[in-house]
Amino acid sequence: MAVAGSSPSIVEYFGGDDGYRCGYCKNETGNLSHGMWAHSMTVQDYQDLIDRGWRRSGKYVYKPIMNQTCCPQYTIRCQALHFQTSKSHKKVLKKMLKFLSKGDVSKVASGEEPMDSHIEDVAVCDFAYKSESHVSQSELTPLSVDHTERVENEDKDTGEREEEVNEQKVESGSLQICADKDTPVPGGPSHSAKIVHALPKPGKGADLSKPPCRKAKDIRKERKLQKLLQNQMCTLEGSQLQAGDQVFLSQNSKSKANQPKTIEDFIFVSLPDDAPHKLEVRVVRSSPPSSQFKATLQESYQVYKRYQMVIHKDPPDKPTVNQFTRFLCDSPLEAENAPNGPECGYGSFHQQYWLDGKIIAVGVIDILPYCVSSVYLYYDPDYSFLSLGVYSALREIAFTRQLHEKAPDLCFYYMGFYIHSCPKMRYKGQYRPSDLLCPETYVWTPIEQCLPLLEHSKYCRFNQDVKAVDEGRIKELGRVRVLHKRTMMPYSVYKKRRKGPSDEASVQQYASLVGQTCSERMLLFRS
Repeated sequence: MAVAGSSPSIVEYFGGDDGYRCGYCKNETGNLSHGMWAHSMTVQDYQDLIDRGWRRSGKYVYKPIMNQTCCPQYTIRCQALHFQTSKSHKKVLKKMLKFLSKGDVSKVASGEEPMDSHIEDVAVCDFAYKSESHVSQSELTPLSVDHTERVENEDKDTGEREEEVNEQKVESGSLQICADKDTPVPGGPSHSAKIVHALPKPGKGADLSKPPCRKAKDIRKERKLQKLLQNQMCTLEGSQLQAGDQVFLSQNSKSKANQPKTIEDFIFVSLPDDAPHKLEVRVVRSSPPSSQFKATLQESYQVYKRYQMVIHKDPPDKPTVNQFTRFLCDSPLEAENAPNGPECGYGSFHQQYWLDGKIIAVGVIDILPYCVSSVYLYYDPDYSFLSLGVYSALREIAFTRQLHEKAPDLCFYYMGFYIHSCPKMRYKGQYRPSDLLCPETYVWTPIEQCLPLLEHSKYCRFNQDVKAVDEGRIKELGRVRVLHKRTMMPYSVYKKRRKGPSDEASVQQYASLVGQTCSERMLLFRS
């Protein structure tokens, strides 16, 4: 989904030799991961990276060394369009409804771990600070493209592949890179990760959350109401989603006993006029920070500080504004818009939950070409009784389904990592249907097929085809894109120019982890 005029991703690879403290089993040096600092990154590159097991914490992007780390972390995604609300999910949604409509604060016992246990982000936070880049912005600004073209043409003169020369043009100081035949086009399917079994195309085939057979009259009525709802549910900058102000479509159509309720049936319902509480969900762009984001930064930070102190037992001086900004506000993702994309655009956002005029929770999310990716959640501990971890996850699934209406390719909800070896982190597997990413071949496998394997071994290859390999693996190291002395060049040219000891082993490791496609699109900074 390379957007015309967008700058290329620029990354600085750090490797992954040292072990860090594990946030799950508390092993002091058992947490092993590869990492890189992303100075800037396109949403398509990040989509392709998380489909290879990477994940970001602020601007630091890391990938667990799965066969060595003490607690293997498997990327997990929920098929939002087919999401099935469990009994415990319904309890949480009904509890919120009772609280809003009647002021009922009775605690509903739920055996489900809240969605706020993103210990992986907390654990990696200090690692990110230690690995922060100290490269100046001037070093990251490419020189004029005429110079770059001359450098890239060195390969032509020495008889190497002409394809390594990408024509580039600079207009008004911005870099514009033409997509080659391997670069995914806007709206195109992701080739970075394949699924083991063929899923129905979004919008076609059976939707497990809807009834199998219905009358044409009801379908027409529902479509009309859906259109009305879509107009109401716009979550653009500064707008609000009011739980209770929208009357959801299925409540207007004649409900049937055999028709299972969808997640929206529980969220968007009509509340009585004298309802004691009012909940609004606002989506604000966090990077680059919008005016609404800036205006609410202090209030948002105070919620985060209380959350860290009460839930994670941080001392009062630890969750500083600087740490909060670097960890949960800074993002390498470029804000991008596409004709067939969501109205709010792609990039990094904060989904703010406003109860009676004050922020009680914030979900940090990335909106990417094929998914909504959950980064973190923090909330006011005074409202723990509302199970805001679970509630926010369900709202984010509903939000993904809503964005899908405008952006057909966007149909998954990524929940970060699933850690089977840590029982407290297994709750993510209860959002069904969901898939885990094979750590060797990067194909998606239904979680039901993975769980028996994980019971036997904490590290597993999920792809049962023994002949299958990583289709996106690095095949030509010379084609890796490098930024050296403000000049873009293929690694084959950089290798000849480089003075001092060879860095080929490090570049080879980087390229094997990000894959051929990303390695040819992103710029690897070399000093």
